[in-house]
Amino acid sequence: MHRFFEQLTSRIAAPFIGESSRNSKIWPCRCGQSLFFRNSQCLACSAALGYQPEQSRLSSLQPGEQHDTWLLDADPSAGLFRRCANLDSPAACNWLLPANDHDSLCIACSLNRTIPDLSIAENHERWRKMEIAKRRLVAQLVSLGLQVVPKTLDEEVGLAFDFIGVDLEGNAPTTGHANGLITLDIKEADDAHREQVRVQMHEPYRTLLGHFRHEVGHYYWDRLIADSDWLDPFRDLFGDERASYAEALERHYQQGAPLDWQQQYVSAYATMHPWEDWAETWAHYLHMMDAVDTALGFGMSAREMDLDYQPFPPSTLYDPQHPGGTAFLSFVNAWIELAGMLNELSRSMGQPDFYPFVLPPAVIAKLHFIHLVIQRAGGRADEVLAQ
Repeated sequence: MHRFFEQLTSRIAAPFIGESSRNSKIWPCRCGQSLFFRNSQCLACSAALGYQPEQSRLSSLQPGEQHDTWLLDADPSAGLFRRCANLDSPAACNWLLPANDHDSLCIACSLNRTIPDLSIAENHERWRKMEIAKRRLVAQLVSLGLQVVPKTLDEEVGLAFDFIGVDLEGNAPTTGHANGLITLDIKEADDAHREQVRVQMHEPYRTLLGHFRHEVGHYYWDRLIADSDWLDPFRDLFGDERASYAEALERHYQQGAPLDWQQQYVSAYATMHPWEDWAETWAHYLHMMDAVDTALGFGMSAREMDLDYQPFPPSTLYDPQHPGGTAFLSFVNAWIELAGMLNELSRSMGQPDFYPFVLPPAVIAKLHFIHLVIQRAGGRADEVLAQ
């Protein structure tokens, strides 16, 4: 049996030689108990916990000398912190902010422009689920070095979220992005509703985190691609975004995706318009990076990588000559194997596939393009591939 698990571990592939991830999802409490991203209190010793986004680190806390301030057990020299004011709200935020910060909300909670109507009992749980997904998104963006600026600080280029329900006339909101404002229908936090919509829309995958990652992709297209030297390469790879979005939307819902869409796109919806192709591919990039990073956090190693499929060659990359191309290609090939294994685990439990998508060579080039854009903007995307 021991040999079986050794073989299993070697098959959970990640393209790294290190033993831990840059953005771990598991940390030790001062008592030795394992801590996870959403924890606000240790289940073993009841220590207060806080997540420090700048260092991508969850730590047990010790009271500071000043009232309502805290020190990190993981690094007492890091200074004093306060816990987010939303800790005791339905959002149950476990994030920290510097003690001298004038705001009472952490960077993730400061992005909220509109929260659900909490006079409606069901919205308490909906908001909690929304915030769990949003914090995961923001933590990843920060870890990649991408700028996360609330609209309260910069209305023109900032980011904000509206979590809303039906209006006074009974009309449901439309989930989407416009000029840095991301709107989500709070009913997407209801599993039954979201599954019903997923089936109606013939989608293989629909999650809150997926919504967040897709919509923030539109936001970063505006920030990183529009009016930049990436624009012409974007058009060569994804298509010309100047094509009418309204006409593309109508055509997509009347005719559906082309029959051969799987050869060029990550999803059927990505065929609708170049902006949607970018946002869908962006979301998958974040899915892949976070999942492999999490696998590393649990000690999954690739030292004895044994692929049983034909790996993608360097020619599939957007820039095969890029110095980091080999590491990125190893990451992609490892993701394919990891996803395949997790799909089989899901099937063994009678659940839908963990990752119900197939990545064709054309999508690998798009993923590499996005990686290069993020690396140039944030300077930290390559850190994952270097471990």
